Amino acid sequence: MTTTIEPGVPQPLTWLPPEDQKWRDTVAGFAAQAVAPRVRAMDQAARIDPDLIRELFTARLMGVEIPEVYGGAGRDLFATVLTIEEIARVDPSVAVLVDVQNALVASALLHHGDGDARRRHLPRLANGTVGAYAISEPEAGSDAFASRTTAVVDGGGYVLDGAKRWISSAAEAGLFVVFARLADAGLTAFLVDRDTPGLTVGPPVAKMGIRASSTCDVTFSGVRVGRRDVLGRPGGGELLAVETLNVGKVGIAAQLVGLAQGVLDVATGYATHREQFGQPIAAFQGVAFPLARVAAELQAARALLYDTARLLQHGGTPAQRLRATAMAKYVASEVAERAAALAVETLGANGFVPEHGVEKFYRDAKVGKIYEGTSNMQFRTIAATHGRAAGPTEG
Repeated sequence: MTTTIEPGVPQPLTWLPPEDQKWRDTVAGFAAQAVAPRVRAMDQAARIDPDLIRELFTARLMGVEIPEVYGGAGRDLFATVLTIEEIARVDPSVAVLVDVQNALVASALLHHGDGDARRRHLPRLANGTVGAYAISEPEAGSDAFASRTTAVVDGGGYVLDGAKRWISSAAEAGLFVVFARLADAGLTAFLVDRDTPGLTVGPPVAKMGIRASSTCDVTFSGVRVGRRDVLGRPGGGELLAVETLNVGKVGIAAQLVGLAQGVLDVATGYATHREQFGQPIAAFQGVAFPLARVAAELQAARALLYDTARLLQHGGTPAQRLRATAMAKYVASEVAERAAALAVETLGANGFVPEHGVEKFYRDAKVGKIYEGTSNMQFRTIAATHGRAAGPTEG
């Protein structure tokens, strides 16, 4: 529903201006028409339909913030958040693909790439090339900066050696943002094409949830890249990762808010139509009140998500940004898991089988407390920035 806000009146956090309402509705329509009919088959196949990926590019949902001159939609971070949220209402697996592409890979290039890097890679990311963000390693998970992948200066470029683990979208990716430790400089980000000799993508890992979203190991054995393939500056990888992963956490929060809304919609619709003892089960407080509680919690999570997205767009100290994104991601992960569990219980035996889709939402929700930093890592960030995040917002 479109709501008119009088000029000069403070706007509710979840109010959307007409252009954002239109964008959200367009994405919702795409999700209903192009994604929904494929959800169950993609989950069973543990693979996103390649035709759907092409349609995502055609709809410009893989280049939301990429300028139109490069083939993207030319929108902003808030539009990215709305995109991920609406896709996740239908399929969180597809939302992961959209999230990594926009909130991590394209965002890193937009904010840290020089003119040459943007000209070479943004048109690709907007028009058919899937991106992946390779930072996690076998011994560098929660401590993402404990990277053992190395970069060695060699002639006019660098040689990369090492292994990455849990890399989302790796099976489909044509471009990787790779973090490696450069001697005498420190952690550095590199842009590496999939077909570079020595780069190997392993088979997708079997997972409990978000099955259609590929997760693979990626190894680097004597991978040669040029000096122009450094993203940002040599040794600037830690700052780049912190700033990009901040955006990534907002993307995950959007995914989880969307998931919670999608599964709540199913549970509420079921409770309204399912009859027992001569009336819809929604008429019983034991069913209606838990659903009402989750609806309230979800609205709070969405308000925090939107507030955080606007903070990242329009200012905030580093401590404020770290604290806000950690809070948004944590709160959304809690709500998503509760909503999915409640939906299974509301549907009873029907919630335990695939036909109604809530068991998939339940499986998909759990990873929200794990990737892009576990809940304990979010607590660590919130505690570390307590008191330092209360200063004035930078314009």
